[in-house]
Amino acid sequence: MSVPSDVVSPGRFTHQIPEGDDRQRLVCDTCGFINYENPKIVVGAVCTWQDKYLLVRRAIEPCVGFWTMPAGYMELGETTEAGAAREVWEEGCARVTVGALIGLFSLPRIGQVHMIYRAEMDTPDHAPGTESLETNLVDWGDIPWDELAFPTVVWALQAHRQFLGKSGFGPMGVPAEALSGGVFR
Repeated sequence: MSVPSDVVSPGRFTHQIPEGDDRQRLVCDTCGFINYENPKIVVGAVCTWQDKYLLVRRAIEPCVGFWTMPAGYMELGETTEAGAAREVWEEGCARVTVGALIGLFSLPRIGQVHMIYRAEMDTPDHAPGTESLETNLVDWGDIPWDELAFPTVVWALQAHRQFLGKSGFGPMGVPAEALSGGVFR
């Protein structure tokens, strides 16, 4: 919970429906501060060098040892595109030019929205960052589909493939068959 800096000693927080709202929130009994709990924004990129895809093997939970595209939580003060490029650098030590948004995945069950971009690597150089065990540039046919960390990785890779060579498209959302639940690890 994030308490405003002008609150010296926060009081007790209780669940209340604030005036003008329609749902329960945590509200400070002392100053009236409302703690809004909103979805986290995850930004990332499907990165390519020529016809190869950059994958990183996770060194952190969840899904240690599974493969993913570089992605993570957006930071305050950055654009979604800058966040995607930062995540690529942090996880794959690669510099990229971020292109079009290819996936916008709303995941209310886990309180996240994933914004995934297309990105071209500026050079073929890559290496594991602190959150990665290893990195690899792979052909489409060599993607380890059964070892991918999250459904959003599969969806983003499929969106990239679907939009390959195209422009002027809208981002792909959560596939209809996944909306019924049960697809997340």
